[in-house]
Amino acid sequence: MVNEWDENYDFVVVGSGAGMSAALVAKTMGKRAVIIEKTDKVGGSTALSGGVMWVPNNPVMKRAGVHDTEELARTYLDGCIADSAPRFSGARKDAYLKEGPKAIEFFENLGMKFVHAEGYACYHENEIPGGIARSRSVVAEIFDLNELGEWEPHLRRRPVFIPVHMHEVHHVSIMGRNLASKIATMRVGLRLIRNKMGAKLAAMGLALQGRMLQLALKHKIDIWRESPVTDFVVSNGRVTGVVVQRNGKTQRIQAKSGVLVDAGGFSRNIDMRKKFGPQPASIEWTNSNPGDTGEMIGKMVELGAGLGNMDQAVWTPVSLMPDGNRAIHPGDMSKPHMIMVNNKGERFVNESTSYMSLGQAMYRQEVPAWYLMDNRFRRYRWAGYPPGEPPAAWLESGYMKKGNTIEVLAQQCGIDAAALKKTVERFNGFAKTGDDKDFNRGKSAYNRFWGDVTVKPNPNLGALEQAPFYAVRAYPGDVGTFGGVLVDEYSRVLRDDGSVIEGLYATGNATASFTGASYPGAGASIGPSYVFGYVAARHALSA
Repeated sequence: MVNEWDENYDFVVVGSGAGMSAALVAKTMGKRAVIIEKTDKVGGSTALSGGVMWVPNNPVMKRAGVHDTEELARTYLDGCIADSAPRFSGARKDAYLKEGPKAIEFFENLGMKFVHAEGYACYHENEIPGGIARSRSVVAEIFDLNELGEWEPHLRRRPVFIPVHMHEVHHVSIMGRNLASKIATMRVGLRLIRNKMGAKLAAMGLALQGRMLQLALKHKIDIWRESPVTDFVVSNGRVTGVVVQRNGKTQRIQAKSGVLVDAGGFSRNIDMRKKFGPQPASIEWTNSNPGDTGEMIGKMVELGAGLGNMDQAVWTPVSLMPDGNRAIHPGDMSKPHMIMVNNKGERFVNESTSYMSLGQAMYRQEVPAWYLMDNRFRRYRWAGYPPGEPPAAWLESGYMKKGNTIEVLAQQCGIDAAALKKTVERFNGFAKTGDDKDFNRGKSAYNRFWGDVTVKPNPNLGALEQAPFYAVRAYPGDVGTFGGVLVDEYSRVLRDDGSVIEGLYATGNATASFTGASYPGAGASIGPSYVFGYVAARHALSA
């Protein structure tokens, strides 16, 4: 066929999140790669996230003096995953443990700058052997977005971003109540002053994707925005390219060595959520990026791809603000003087456990549940707002309920007053002794990480006894779905029978996470997304 292809590349990356890593691998191997993004912004949901990567035995943690081994991490992962992993995940787990440290080293050698997320403990380190309290997670160094030049406006971000690392947030969140909090707050304050003077210092996912974009631009990798992929090109059973709508035209793009799909999950596809996920389902509760709509998963299924883990997401409890925005609350919920109850007025979860476990527990109850707090909780931020009297709009809109007694608050929430009072009284007893006999809140390093160390005897437990009392509806939000196509240890997309769809690779939330229904630690979605992008490109381009 004459002029069969409009463009020719060795490797095509669909999506501009962690898949940037694969394009950089291709470049270092002397190959041509293109990153194709359907929206007008690059960075994917990763740019909106905390930007943390959970990678066992990585060189960053070793430089910080944290001991880890592949065997220790395998013990922990085996305990976390148990029987929840999708098919073909055993080899992926082994590949992750072997290739993860190499991938971090590769990124650092290219110019990526990582910081050890000190204290951001493995989420189940107190329950499962092999967990590490000091953290297996890394984050990107603070990055000045001005360094991106003309590309700076094209990086996806939230309207307001604060230059604070995820592992600094817990210090800042206790509002200067000890020396470490004062120092962290001062450090962040100095960064904000620099921003007022013209800098655009960013942290979290914005720093990670900002620096990754800078590296991609430095290596002259082609990046196409507003170019949705509408189909795959298949020749003799092998994926050889993609069809793209670009600049108002339909174009066929050759991928000589393969196509990598890193187009996210289906958080914003209500039909898929109703079909596969727990109910009730709502796209109003998600904090994923607007392009997280699942079309590429559907296209891979049309080619015969198998699916797994489709009922899971990276659950992150939220509240729905009066202005229509969503507030996420994992850090808030670990603070003293606050509990979560169901519509019967009963506690049902350790409020300081991981956000993933919280969301799963919420779905085992009637949705929504309730955040319940006393007046002393207002010494901390809520939904990003400063301490003190709640904004009038919160109370006037009904977003936040307020009562001078637990019984009055219960009536406003439609909860049985006697049951709620009994729950609060029982919890208050635990707060006084420091021992939560129902859910062991405050027993793990991760619990304590987000607590208030100035509160004794347990940094996560504080009685609810000081009026006024407040309540807010709690919904099982998410930052992305956690299920998708089945892939092998090289990130090749698989059919249900385990056979390979040649030429097609996938990573990130477009795939069935090898950790199943478990989330082992901070960055357990972004870490694998990056590592398996690295693995995919090396496999495809070495063939």
